[in-house]
Amino acid sequence: MLNIALIMKKINFHVISIFPSSLDSYLQTSILKRALERKIIKVNILNPRDFTADKHQKVDDSPYGGGPGMVLMIGPILKAVQSIKSKIKKNKGVKNRTILFSTRGKKFTGKDSLRLAKYDNLILICGRYEGVDERVAEHIADEEISIGDYILSGGELPAMVIIDSISRQIPGVLGKQDSLEEHKGSYPVFTKPETFPISKTKKLSVPKILLSGNHKQIQEWRSKYNNQV
Repeated sequence: MLNIALIMKKINFHVISIFPSSLDSYLQTSILKRALERKIIKVNILNPRDFTADKHQKVDDSPYGGGPGMVLMIGPILKAVQSIKSKIKKNKGVKNRTILFSTRGKKFTGKDSLRLAKYDNLILICGRYEGVDERVAEHIADEEISIGDYILSGGELPAMVIIDSISRQIPGVLGKQDSLEEHKGSYPVFTKPETFPISKTKKLSVPKILLSGNHKQIQEWRSKYNNQV
């Protein structure tokens, strides 16, 4: 089991995306919505189109060397990052980190969630199309992250995964820290009814051990399934 440290501070997430509205629905639902309303976390979404001088708000162009698709340009992204950093308080001890989502990035794990939860400001750059100009990864981002061995249409879903995973580490977001699987582990759970008929001849039942009231035996049963993050 990971050693969980209580994080008693608000985290500011700054998301750079050319489709900012794509994050709205999830942020206005359930746990994250309550965390935002209670100001435990803050999510600031910026559109790189607002940081280009082009009259058509162009943020992408064809790749050098040829190839299909379009590539997000470094200019608008750099200006968006600079705008965020210019508004971040320069107080001593404030920790900031800039992340680019990339298929070539380091695989995101529970340990990364805990590590990144220690920052005050996380700038999340969402790629699209054929990707982002490599100079963003080399000179603007502090690290590249991938959430799995598969391809997505953009970085917005990874951004939400990061925000959700990190936010739930903050006391007050879930209500009870014991709700964290990092604390209690992962095991099968059941609720009413005790038996559920799926056909005329077959019923699905809750394991008897969970109905026994013997907490020690229940804990031992659950420990067989525990897969710690």
